[in-house]
Amino acid sequence: MRYTLKDYQVDAVSGVLQRLAQAKDMYHRYGSLSQFALSATTGAGKTVMAAAVIEALIFGSDEFDFPADPGAVVLWFSDDPALNEQSRARIHSVSDELGPRLKLITSDFRAEEFSQGNVYFLNTQKLSKSSTLVKGAEKFVASGPQLFEYGPAPDGAQTNIYDTIINTVGNPELTLYLVLDEAHRGMKPQRDRATIVQRLINGQGKVPPIPVVFGISATVDRFEQAMRSITGRTGLPSVQVDSTLVQASGLLKDDIVLTIPSETGSFDTTLLRRAVEKTRASSEAWAEYTREQDEADEVVPLLVVQMADKPDAATMIRTLDTIFEAWQELGAESIAHVFGEHQSLEVGGYLVPYIEPQRVQDSKHIRVLIAKSAISTGWDCPRAEVLVSFRPASDPTNITQLLGRMIRTPLARRVPGNELLNSVDCILPYFDRTTATRVAEMLMHGATSKDDEGESGGGEGRRVLFDPVMLYPNEELAESVWAKFESLPTVTIPKQRTKPIQRFTALASELTKDKVLNQAVRKATTELTRVVESRAMQYKEQVDRAREDVLTMSGEELRARLDGGLWVNSSFKTAADPRAIYEAYKVAERNLSKQLCGAYVDYLVPEDAIEDELLDAYVEVAAIGLVSDIVKSVEREADRFARDWLTETRVDRKNLSDEKQAAYERLEGMSTEPERISMVIPKAGQAESKVRETGDIERELPTFRNHLMVDDAGEFPADLNNWEKKVLETESSRSGYVGWWRNPNRGVKESLAIAYATPSGDWKALRPDFIFFSEGLYGIVADLVDPHGYHLSDAMPKLRGLVDFVEKYGDEFRRVESVAETTKGYRVLDLKRDQVRNAIRRVEDAKSLYESDLASDYR
Repeated sequence: MRYTLKDYQVDAVSGVLQRLAQAKDMYHRYGSLSQFALSATTGAGKTVMAAAVIEALIFGSDEFDFPADPGAVVLWFSDDPALNEQSRARIHSVSDELGPRLKLITSDFRAEEFSQGNVYFLNTQKLSKSSTLVKGAEKFVASGPQLFEYGPAPDGAQTNIYDTIINTVGNPELTLYLVLDEAHRGMKPQRDRATIVQRLINGQGKVPPIPVVFGISATVDRFEQAMRSITGRTGLPSVQVDSTLVQASGLLKDDIVLTIPSETGSFDTTLLRRAVEKTRASSEAWAEYTREQDEADEVVPLLVVQMADKPDAATMIRTLDTIFEAWQELGAESIAHVFGEHQSLEVGGYLVPYIEPQRVQDSKHIRVLIAKSAISTGWDCPRAEVLVSFRPASDPTNITQLLGRMIRTPLARRVPGNELLNSVDCILPYFDRTTATRVAEMLMHGATSKDDEGESGGGEGRRVLFDPVMLYPNEELAESVWAKFESLPTVTIPKQRTKPIQRFTALASELTKDKVLNQAVRKATTELTRVVESRAMQYKEQVDRAREDVLTMSGEELRARLDGGLWVNSSFKTAADPRAIYEAYKVAERNLSKQLCGAYVDYLVPEDAIEDELLDAYVEVAAIGLVSDIVKSVEREADRFARDWLTETRVDRKNLSDEKQAAYERLEGMSTEPERISMVIPKAGQAESKVRETGDIERELPTFRNHLMVDDAGEFPADLNNWEKKVLETESSRSGYVGWWRNPNRGVKESLAIAYATPSGDWKALRPDFIFFSEGLYGIVADLVDPHGYHLSDAMPKLRGLVDFVEKYGDEFRRVESVAETTKGYRVLDLKRDQVRNAIRRVEDAKSLYESDLASDYR
């Protein structure tokens, strides 16, 4: 793969491969048909995950410990030819090996059977009764059970597409896997007739059913419901991607900003002008960011104007007039449409050309795109930053579907410290607060009714903001405050499954490439080679036994008399041939990594080695890789090396571009235990200034001074509960107080995170509510104060996470305190006291801690 998978994508690909292996075994062993689905929100990279699955299926994968299926044939099916071409192009762009194997089935396709190791793209239209691909097959007979009745194939050809499917499924050496792209579409029967896709899955007449069906969609309920109604097919558990993990990955924009009229009236042109202003402002912000980062590929924001289904000429003219008046330097060639008519639009002296949806992202001269509904299934445009919709308030679904296609981040990563560049704007002239709330709920949680597609639901960390105020760094605060903020420790949240050796070698590669650490690759190879050599000597007896296993093959010979006498069995051993030795070596590659195994072979043999010496080295490495104690020890050392190098280069890496630092963030995130990383100073933010009470009643939020990020008036709007207000009032009244930071409760780099382990062993993040800054004896000091609910089930795990954090990094804070409201009033635990930390490790009841003599009154 040319693309490095995100952690959640790795887990999803692994889950899909496990199900495909099970499905293949069920089919060839028992003739059992099966189906399952991969469910992930829009923007999760479903096509990228599918590409990784197919690559592993055809070629095998050491990363996923998955053997190749030599008889694999993949039929990729969708209901849209444009979507098919887009998917094929995307798979080609991310896969190193699949390119020549991606075959588009055209109307003149003729083959006796599909060829193994290839991916064929087919769409619904190619199976319609008018298509030459199906001529020669029977027309649908509503009253009869048979679907296909063969007649002469077109142009004297011997086969049609159904013949190809029959022969492929009938070949015992092949396994046909059907991938349904956007699997929720086309599954609903119409007028008691099966859809084309259902007939393809089920088979009918002489055409057999597809053995393995793998659906991909943001919404699989309809697919799974339809598949449940099919008898004789086993439903395997779906692979579901947690939308919270997708949001945390940085692939999706964090904030969706909704703008609506605050009074009754006609404001369509007024808000359209506002949309143009937002697009121009976004263009300037991205241009500035590109200059700062020296980015080669500039993000060129796009304004999407969504019209009603049948806009009249007057509405179109008014819309175009307003756009060109508000954006006078916009050229006529910079506007296009994607209406279903697929032809240029001539109205009021304007000529607006049609553009294919899949070409919009790369056609950067297009700055304004006019659309109607959701444009097309599978379409996405990461550079689309602003949407103004003239859809009526009764039609929120079409709005959320289109907006859901605009939520990918343009750079496929989060821009650190800049909430404006991590957001998308949606302007709704015909909505009020009540109707817009429905849109907000759909954007946050996905489908809210059975008719919604549910594709745009976000995970934890996404915000939907109503016309927020802009926030900027507080210029009243001294540089020393910002320096202290940037120096504060925050930590990674460990992952359950990591590969420390691959992590260390990848880190060495990045450090060498970025010239942060000279000859890091050579140094890493030397360090790991020494460790392997040392452990091979330490566990010599186990290595000798493993070497014997590699060099010999054990078996049993069974003998029986033809007259029915007793069976006699005898064991035997024979020397393994080079192919068997190489298979054992591949196991070592999976355990110790391909790079390390290759490096150790090079270490063992000279450059002029003969073939026997090379084979001996393969045997040695294969034996070492079979000793689990050695593998675990090398992994521990690789983890330690990576941790040390990341710590040593932390300051030097701050000089790198955001794009390069993102690579290190991924490597930092592969930690097996909490590791220190850097905080990022916020550069631009946004926050709501009002909160909805009941109905259309809104309440202005109180504002506070001395926050690190403030509006033009130097204020920060915040909706604090009584508990939080108590803490802010108390801390801001202390001697030397300078300012405060409301720590974001989401996975952004300006949020201080503390890792804690749950009872089940999973790692999660605690993000304390407040950081306060004050003048100390020797400069600015930081106080970490967290209002803590002792009644929650995770109260004690969070307190223990705080304890671990304080024992490592407590010296970098003046105070670290946890505050709770009890029957005795507000009580505080000082986590810098040894007695308090020891009690937290020992006690199971958080309430008793706050009410004990270890706590004191908070004032």
